[in-house]
Amino acid sequence: MLSAIQPYTVTLLNKYPWLAEFYPTVERPFFNISLWENFDFAVTKVSQGKFIPSQFEFKEGELPLSELPQVLGVISAYYIIIFGGRALLKNTKPFKLDFLFQFHNLFLTLLSLSLVILMVEQLIPMINKYGLFYAICNAGAWTQPLVTLYYFNYITKYIEFIDTIFLVLKHKKLTFLHTYHHGATALLCYTQLIGKTSISWVVISLNLGVHVVMYWYYFLAARGIRVWWKEWVTRFQILQFVLDIGFIYFAVYQKVADEFLPALPHCGGCVGSTPATFSGCAIISSYLFLFIAFYIEVYKRRGTKKSRLVKRARGGVAAKVNEYVNVDLKKASTPSPSPARISGKR
Repeated sequence: MLSAIQPYTVTLLNKYPWLAEFYPTVERPFFNISLWENFDFAVTKVSQGKFIPSQFEFKEGELPLSELPQVLGVISAYYIIIFGGRALLKNTKPFKLDFLFQFHNLFLTLLSLSLVILMVEQLIPMINKYGLFYAICNAGAWTQPLVTLYYFNYITKYIEFIDTIFLVLKHKKLTFLHTYHHGATALLCYTQLIGKTSISWVVISLNLGVHVVMYWYYFLAARGIRVWWKEWVTRFQILQFVLDIGFIYFAVYQKVADEFLPALPHCGGCVGSTPATFSGCAIISSYLFLFIAFYIEVYKRRGTKKSRLVKRARGGVAAKVNEYVNVDLKKASTPSPSPARISGKR
């Protein structure tokens, strides 16, 4: 493949020599432009020098939401507001908020895209030079630019709480998966920042990539635009989850073997505090538990109402997961197993 591309590239550069300035390199994979330097300049300019990304340091107790009591307080307030708000608004008419909802989703699409591109720019040269194991387990992978982006991503998790506020105001169903995930993910990001786990980029970059697709889909849906790739939103979420589990369990094994059971075969130690390692593993494992619980309920308990509702969904496993998340059992009509109802309109 490369041999076919290279002659074309040489011809193109001979014809347009000025393009050589924008030829991608490992150090600068995006058209030979330093996105980090431009990001640093732009944020410094906008903040009038009050926040300079290239000089950022994560200091516990000196930054917003950098201490556990603050984190737990905000997460608790989130649950009080959404469940209390749902009770208070029970007998009111749903709010439309179309413009605000569209703006929220477009903003998070662009923010997620910006952060994931900036992270990829940092990761490509690191992995190319030192390898994947270094990037997920070595202290040298906990770099200043990545920590800055981790903190930006961490603050974004609180902005995403607004997702649920919209659901409450629009009288949409609140599911356990949705509400638990928001609070747990904010706590997960905090524990990894405090614990300095180098593997953080794996979970964060995958999550940001999924959020680009997810929030863009929500924006288009709010605009009334139907897209053919709707089911791929959930497929990407499932793939992200599987990759997270694989990487994290590998890193936890390396750490446990290196520190507690050195006789076991392993590649080496993985940096990060022990509390951060095990709390992160527990939160990610809880997502695994929820998915297994879904599988058991839908595929093993064949006679339940939810099982029949989910199996009625078209589009394979991804659509079924979406149906599981979005279905309101109290309002949904129980599907009949008869052929007439199965072939009828959903």
